[in-house]
Amino acid sequence: MGVIADFLGMVLKGIFEFTHSYGLSVIIFTVIVKLILTPLTVKQTKSTFAMSEINPKIKEIQEKYKNKPEKQNEEISKLYKESEINPLAGCLPLLIQMPILFGLFYVFKDPVSHGVFADKAAFLAANQNFLWIKNLIKPDYVLAVFSGVSAFFMQKIMTPKDQLQGSMKIMTWVMAGMSFYWGFIFPAALTLYWTVSNLFSILQFYIITKPLRAKLEVEKEKRSKGQLEKKDNKKKQK
Repeated sequence: MGVIADFLGMVLKGIFEFTHSYGLSVIIFTVIVKLILTPLTVKQTKSTFAMSEINPKIKEIQEKYKNKPEKQNEEISKLYKESEINPLAGCLPLLIQMPILFGLFYVFKDPVSHGVFADKAAFLAANQNFLWIKNLIKPDYVLAVFSGVSAFFMQKIMTPKDQLQGSMKIMTWVMAGMSFYWGFIFPAALTLYWTVSNLFSILQFYIITKPLRAKLEVEKEKRSKGQLEKKDNKKKQK
């Protein structure tokens, strides 16, 4: 973890030397990380979107083979393969971000040790104030609220409507609660990273899913027209 933290500290130092604002450096760093992860995020979002589309079929299989778990798993796996969906794809961006989050925790807790600033005097002389935040190395309670709210809306927006029940609904509140709690104990710089990351994820989601939603609407219209044509043909035959 020390190697990761030192590398992240070096990157953050380069950004700070350009901006001369610790808070702005954190935001720019967050955007860079999110942009690097964009290919994985696109894959994750498309997978989630596709999963929501085949959920009715999955429920049919579960109902049909409710007393045959092996057959049920076999048919669901077959459906995933036919639909070219990897159910684990949604976990990949989060798994990759975890080492970054842990590394950033150490960097923001002690930026001097990880090379962001040459010494403590340079750190104290740096512009640590950002918006209403007085010190980015200490927790900020207002930012903690923003972190919790952004996490809640991110989970709610990015979770398919048909999954906003039961365990997924609980998960939305759990993620929001954890983000809120972390904001009270972690350095404000890390909470700022997490909040900006959440907001950027929401923006990415709308950009990525816009063409997918348009494609889905076209397919629905085609299916509706097809059903109407079948009804008309049946009436003519009668």
